[in-house]
Amino acid sequence: MDDVTIPLDAETKVAERPDDHKTELRLWLRIFTCKMLIEGEVRRRLREQFDVTLPRFDLMAQLDRAPNGMTLGELSQRMMVTNGNVTGLVDRLAAQKLVARRPAPHDRRAQIVSLTAEGRKAFRAMARANGNWIAEILGDLSPGETSELMRLLDKAKASARKASAKRGTT
Repeated sequence: MDDVTIPLDAETKVAERPDDHKTELRLWLRIFTCKMLIEGEVRRRLREQFDVTLPRFDLMAQLDRAPNGMTLGELSQRMMVTNGNVTGLVDRLAAQKLVARRPAPHDRRAQIVSLTAEGRKAFRAMARANGNWIAEILGDLSPGETSELMRLLDKAKASARKASAKRGTT
């Protein structure tokens, strides 16, 4: 057991040599590590309990918010992935009868994708479970700590947007 090497995440590596890095870099790595830990756990639970991937769940979440459906292009923009990625996800969900496609009335070349009744029911069960998982994962934070963290993350988000706007990348 002594010769087993446990890989370190970037945050831990930085913590070993804190004087080599700015506080802001350590903060970014802490946020990123938290995101990766939470996302990894959600991915695992979605796979184990619902046999679904996080990208499929995310696509279904977009469609749940759009009762009249969305085009593949709209889904691609909302999910910030390529049309090819969306097409593959839709193909797999359609094979499971969780989504349906129909021609767009304004452009016969475009397709409108929407959840089927079965897809909506399946998604809502997954969404309820996901909400419970997130509450459990972040359950060690008090309501006050959660509020404070939200306030600080809002401020960090605004700072990031401001930096992006200065560079013209928003």
